[in-house]
Amino acid sequence: MSDTLALGQTPLGLPDVLALARGERRAELWDDPAYRARLRAGQQAIETRLEGGSEVYGVSTGVGSSVGTRIPASLRETLPHQILRFHGCGTGPPLDEEAAATVVVVRLASLARGHSGVRAELLSRLCLALEHRLLPVIPAEGSVGASGDLTPLSYLAAALVGEREVTLGGREMPAAEAWREIGVPPLSLAPKESLALMNGTSVMAALGALAWERAVRVGRLAAAVTALTSETTHGNPEHFDERVFAWKPHRGSCRAAEWIREDLRRDAPWPMARLQDRYSIRCAPHVIGVLLDAADFAEGLLEVEINGVNDNPLVDPATGDVLHAGNFYGGHVALALDTLKAAVAGVADLLDRQLALLCMPETNGGLPENLVGREGPERVVHHGFKAMQISASALAAEAQKLTMPAAAFSRSTESHNQDKVSMGSIAARDALRIVELTETVAAIVTLAVCQAVDLRERSGQSPGSRAAALRGAVRKAVPMLVVDRRQDLDIEDVRRLHRERALGLEP
Repeated sequence: MSDTLALGQTPLGLPDVLALARGERRAELWDDPAYRARLRAGQQAIETRLEGGSEVYGVSTGVGSSVGTRIPASLRETLPHQILRFHGCGTGPPLDEEAAATVVVVRLASLARGHSGVRAELLSRLCLALEHRLLPVIPAEGSVGASGDLTPLSYLAAALVGEREVTLGGREMPAAEAWREIGVPPLSLAPKESLALMNGTSVMAALGALAWERAVRVGRLAAAVTALTSETTHGNPEHFDERVFAWKPHRGSCRAAEWIREDLRRDAPWPMARLQDRYSIRCAPHVIGVLLDAADFAEGLLEVEINGVNDNPLVDPATGDVLHAGNFYGGHVALALDTLKAAVAGVADLLDRQLALLCMPETNGGLPENLVGREGPERVVHHGFKAMQISASALAAEAQKLTMPAAAFSRSTESHNQDKVSMGSIAARDALRIVELTETVAAIVTLAVCQAVDLRERSGQSPGSRAAALRGAVRKAVPMLVVDRRQDLDIEDVRRLHRERALGLEP
């Protein structure tokens, strides 16, 4: 695989986007002469239209409900900087550096299509910012998702012109200081360029790409946890038989069942405690399968959005036409992420129910109540995973609470110009929060199933290969719970192992 990816040459997949955002691949603008000529033609189309006396929104007119305000030619160089300045009203915690870098990549991918009327110089400057990790500090809140993510994207535009704050290699500083440090002057925006940077869906789509990747990975962990729960509670493995899923072949369920079958492989069968397990075991491939199918659905919509032209107005370099339209509307992103977040929360609920099965003597196949590891007369004052159940239930409930579709809360704003909006960026932030909560539930239940493996081994049952491998990975950071202790640090250790891909469970 090449270390460099030419923007403007081919569409980006979500893995491409994330590799560029993480610096695993380098972004550069495609140097094909015909492509560069198309970029120049798009910019020229706007100039020609203005010279002919026609209006161009946001260049010769005000923006939003101020579209009726005429901007004289003498002020057209000033307007783009004023547009980004008055949108500097974002609130809430800033996006982390990975998210900010993903926003830069996604905005670059759209503008590089050549229908936004921006200069090659602006696109190259975005590539340079990625290379130096000069990233905008973007407050998370303040977008209604149409006209795109105006307020959060104004922080990207401001960073390019040397205003507001950025991080440079992880250090926060004024943007102008960062450009001085790398020896490059801030960019002065051409008349259409602030709108091109701001009037798009790149924040919601970028956060969606991050949520998509994490959702699939937590689905893989949930499959492993399900397998170990089935094994340690002496469940019935035929629930995951390949034939069952061939007869109702939802792709996600087939994939989840395959993972579970792989994770259940062992040299000898265990004594089966029940003919049919509770739904949280028996139907786990179906629940995880919903997540995987929702992730595939989201991936398709997000890739169209990321590679699509989503600002306004748009330019046809071949004809010189300037088209005023609404591609900034983030409804498809909202649909993708409202769908994904509900499916992820379903897995949080599933894992919470599995933890209850592991802790209850009625359902755990003879394991100690609450997976208490202490032996002897003192065991009665130890409580094992009793409180961990409460934490997992609280997290799962919070995840489920956030599944209300953000798109259902469209409201008219900006003097009724933006009178139907997508709320896509809110759906994206909800999705990331739900993924985070589900990852934490999964970490708690991972600790519990590893405890169950230890307890079975103590009583003479050798673990299967996946059980041994997952338990071994966890035990490098977290010892078995023999005597009650605080477990918040244990949870964070497993979350870290998951983030670092140290559990051996990549999809």
